[in-house]
Amino acid sequence: MVQPSAVLDRLGWRGWLHRSGGPRHLHNIFEMGEPFERLIDHPSWVHHMGRFVGGDDGLFIDESFIDIRSRGGATRIHSGAHKRRIRTQFRFHNNQFRCGQINILLALNDIGDGDGATMAIPGSHKSNLLHPAFEDPKGTGSGHSLDRVEAAVQIQLDAGDAVFFVDCMAHGSSERTRPGERRVAIIRYGPHWGNDRYGYQPSPELIARLTPERRKIVQPLPPKMPPGVQWTNRRIDE
Repeated sequence: MVQPSAVLDRLGWRGWLHRSGGPRHLHNIFEMGEPFERLIDHPSWVHHMGRFVGGDDGLFIDESFIDIRSRGGATRIHSGAHKRRIRTQFRFHNNQFRCGQINILLALNDIGDGDGATMAIPGSHKSNLLHPAFEDPKGTGSGHSLDRVEAAVQIQLDAGDAVFFVDCMAHGSSERTRPGERRVAIIRYGPHWGNDRYGYQPSPELIARLTPERRKIVQPLPPKMPPGVQWTNRRIDE
């Protein structure tokens, strides 16, 4: 699933789909068609997203990408509540959640022991203290993976499983030691007033074909234009 094309390999772009970081990241994945569009408001999780972001604040997806990882690949420990970033915050006030970013991680193939599974430190989304692994990369392996990070747990998934967590929970992954690839789709939800992390925009064609419910999540605030001006979102070389 999700095989990079020759066009992507050569130019980094195929339409509005973008490859970055070599062949390992595919961004703007809703541009790949209806199967991926269904993930925007998938019934397995969309109501959870609304609850934890804040039920009356609307939703916006500020990043959607495929991550492909081969042997030796890993993600270092990052995030953590000690940073107190509004964008990734965990907040519960007056009986309502106000989380800045909730991540959906959807397994596209089985991810077991040795496959480079996501790892997280439970409870770290509420911590005011810096985890020692952030300051001791050589002693814990945090410069590469979370395999030796104290209190980190591995999250193994079967293909089709999805896990979600607030981004300020300190997380990363174990190192992939087996042949083959780990493939996951990652979708990040936040409040409607957010902006795309890297500046990616939906194509006019995507906006036109989305259901009203999905369009409201992908583009909750359509551009306001003066009378007589039409917003096209076209590339300048077209």
